[in-house]
Amino acid sequence: MFKIFVISFISLLSARAIQAQDFSLYQKKWMVQGGDTLPYRILLPENYDSSKKYPVIFFLHGAGERGRDNEKQLVHGGKLFLKPEIRETYKAIVVIPQCPVTDYWSNVLRMHNEGGKNRMFYFLEDGLPNRYMVLLQELVNYVLINYPAKMDQIYAGGLSMGGMGTFELVRRMPKTFAAAFPICGGADPATAKKMKKVSWWIFHGAKDDVVAPYHSQDMATALKAAGANVKFTLYPNANHNSWDSAFAEPDLLPWLFAQHK
Repeated sequence: MFKIFVISFISLLSARAIQAQDFSLYQKKWMVQGGDTLPYRILLPENYDSSKKYPVIFFLHGAGERGRDNEKQLVHGGKLFLKPEIRETYKAIVVIPQCPVTDYWSNVLRMHNEGGKNRMFYFLEDGLPNRYMVLLQELVNYVLINYPAKMDQIYAGGLSMGGMGTFELVRRMPKTFAAAFPICGGADPATAKKMKKVSWWIFHGAKDDVVAPYHSQDMATALKAAGANVKFTLYPNANHNSWDSAFAEPDLLPWLFAQHK
């Protein structure tokens, strides 16, 4: 029994070591501007060749992964882009920034009752961006200037707070992105006309009790009405963590990398 326990314990440590080693493939970077710091991780393709051009994916984390450690933002999504079959088939530059706990990607108004339940989100059609949305846009421009990017294959995606941020980032930089995949996010449907030339695959869980599903449904409807290329997937049994189902979609990355400006 003791031998079995030791073997199991060693296996657990090995698994954690492998995971840590995998995440270390995401280079740690920091962008400093005006006294503010935006941590981010960047994953370069296997056998990276700076003389070649690559698609670029910007992925935005949710509220639970905010901080300054430059690590938590990889909890959801970081593993997807590390899968050997993904790295071999879809050679791309992946950028995952981290928002501090004092800020938010989008300038949505957030309301909830005592205890944090029954949350309500009021998305703004216009207005100035949050400070870290400004920094995020500067990071996008920096990466696209300083790395060999395929300018017709720039993509954005994110979950929850990052799904909201995906809508806003694309709205503020509509000519930059070919496609986007917001998960359990939302935006003001009145902004759809500004993003109609971008291809969308929107995901949400029908049982989501954190961000109501209608936020994604309304955006999908508005984008379609504006003339955008839109796919909308509502998982009937998923709660807020619909990103698990979205990441498991076999067609997600084939669809994404097939989109060009």
